[in-house]
Amino acid sequence: MQIWVGLGNPGTQYAMHRHNVGFMVVDLIADLHRFSPPKKQFQGWVQEGRIGTEKILLLKPATFMNESGRSVGEAMRFYKLTPQDVTVFHDELDLVPMKVKVKRGGGNAGHNGLRSTDAHIGAEFRRVRIGIGHPGHKDKVHGYVLGNYAKSEMDALAAMLGAIGAEAEWLAKGDDARFMNEVALRLAD
Repeated sequence: MQIWVGLGNPGTQYAMHRHNVGFMVVDLIADLHRFSPPKKQFQGWVQEGRIGTEKILLLKPATFMNESGRSVGEAMRFYKLTPQDVTVFHDELDLVPMKVKVKRGGGNAGHNGLRSTDAHIGAEFRRVRIGIGHPGHKDKVHGYVLGNYAKSEMDALAAMLGAIGAEAEWLAKGDDARFMNEVALRLAD
């Protein structure tokens, strides 16, 4: 079993924020791969399903971004899993918008959701980094990540989310390089 976590903030007022792209990914994967309806568990919302032969638990922490790790840690311990069984989808300032990269372990680059997850389960989880770009100056970061995607970004956002969902089987199989390649090919069309 794997746990796939989408980072975001609960509430409709945050739904289209760049910081909530992790929630968007998990929602799309749940719909596309016909996961169970969401239920409240582990201080968040969970949905169960399969991608290929792999059993996946999708998790959206309801703890707000800064405390996401509490929810992730609780789910991981309940299923007696390790950080290697956890994948976290999150926004990434240091990647151009809509670029998708995967890595295991590493720092948190000032991302409070990653910092909290790291504190609760350790750093060796897999990260699916979803580029949102940088606003240019560090003083603008807070408002930028907590701002909605622009109307002009909606088609590209939908295409990127669709590509991640369509190629999720490679992630489930643990073939991160193939996943990144297939997503990039879909977005190049």
